[in-house]
Amino acid sequence: MLAPYASDPSRSRGRRFAQSPAPTRTEFQRDRDRIVHCTAFRRLVYKTQVFLNHEGDLFRTRLTHSLEVAQLGRSMARSLQLNEDLVEAIALAHDLGHTPFGHAGQDALNACMAESGGFEHNLQSLRVVDHLEERYPEYDGLNLCFETREGILKHCSRRNAEVLERAEPAFADGQGGVGARFLLRQQPSLEAQLCNLADEIAYNAHDIDDGVRSGLITFDQVREVPLFDSYADQALQSHPTLAQPGNARRWLYESIRLMLSDQVYDVIRATQKALNEHRPADVQAVRQCPELLRFSAEMRSATQTLKTFLFNALYRHPQVVDTMDRAKQVVQGLYEAYIQDPQAMQSGATPRAAASADVDVPRRVADYIAGMTDRFAAREHERLTGLRLLA
Repeated sequence: MLAPYASDPSRSRGRRFAQSPAPTRTEFQRDRDRIVHCTAFRRLVYKTQVFLNHEGDLFRTRLTHSLEVAQLGRSMARSLQLNEDLVEAIALAHDLGHTPFGHAGQDALNACMAESGGFEHNLQSLRVVDHLEERYPEYDGLNLCFETREGILKHCSRRNAEVLERAEPAFADGQGGVGARFLLRQQPSLEAQLCNLADEIAYNAHDIDDGVRSGLITFDQVREVPLFDSYADQALQSHPTLAQPGNARRWLYESIRLMLSDQVYDVIRATQKALNEHRPADVQAVRQCPELLRFSAEMRSATQTLKTFLFNALYRHPQVVDTMDRAKQVVQGLYEAYIQDPQAMQSGATPRAAASADVDVPRRVADYIAGMTDRFAAREHERLTGLRLLA
C-alpha cells in the first residue's frame, strides 16, 4: 500500500541501459539484490565507521552501519507508506564509495586530489554503481534505477552536477538526470530524504554505544547531553535494577533503544504533519516542495547538541585523532606512490572502467584507493614504503 507521493517501481524513470522486467521482483527489489551481491558491498565489512577494523571485533563497520540504516529506514517507510525496497536499496548503497579509514581517508584523498577534481564519497558511491563494478557482460556498473542512483547521491556541487548531467542518458520525460535537482534546487524522492535521516539517527546512536564500549567516553559523560539523559532517566524509572552494579551495559542499551524509538516516532509525526500541510500529489510534486522528511524543531535542536558532543568528546578524542592522523598518512603515502608508479597498482584489483584510457591517472589512483579495505590499505602502504603506521 503505497501513498500517492511514494516512488512506484512500476513507474520508475528507468535504467541507463534498458532491461526487461524481472518476473518475480520489482525494479527496486532488483536494485537491492544487485547491491548486496556486489564487490563494494562486501568490502564495507572491513571499512572504518569510527574505530579501525583491527581495534575490536564488536565496533561498527561501514557494513553494519549500512544495515542499521536500512532497518531504521524500512521501519519509517512502512509507517509513512513509502517504498521500503527503494529505501533499503539506497541505505545499503549509500556508503559504497567510502574510502578506508572513514572520513579521515576521505579528507586525505580529497586533499591529494585537490588539483584533479577532488574526492567526495557520495559522488564515489554513484561512480561505483555506475562504472566501477564489473559483473555484467553488456555494461560497467550495476545499471541501477534512476531512483536508487538519485538517493545515493546525497550531496553534489554545481560543477559536479553539470558534469553528471552531460553524461546522463536522455530520459523520455525530459526531467534530467541525477544531477538535475542540484541545478534546479529541487528535492529528491521522499525515500531518498528518509535515508538521509535514517543515516543520522543510526550513527548518533551507535557511536554512543561504540564510544562507551571503547572507553573513550563514559556513560556519565553522555548523560551530560540533555537528550540522552532524559532517556537514561526513563530507563531507570521503568527498570530501577539498572542502577545496580553489573547492569551498566543494559542501562546504556535501554537508553539508546528509547532514544532510537523516540526519534523514529518524531520523524514520522513531523513528516506526516509536513505532508498534510503541503499535500504533494505525486513524486514530482515532492520535488517542488521544501524538504518534507524531517525531525520536529525540538528534536532537531536536541539532536544537534548530541552531534556536537560526539564531535568534541569522541571524534576529536586524542586517541581517535592520533589514529586518524596515521590513517591519513597511509592514504597520502599510497596516493604518492601510485602517482609516481601507476604500475604498482595491482591490475587484477583495478576495475577495467577505472583503468580505461579516458580516465586520467589521478582519478584511477583515487578509484583504486577508495576501493581498499582498512587492512589492505595498511598492508599496501607498508609494502610500498616500508613503514608500518597502523598495527
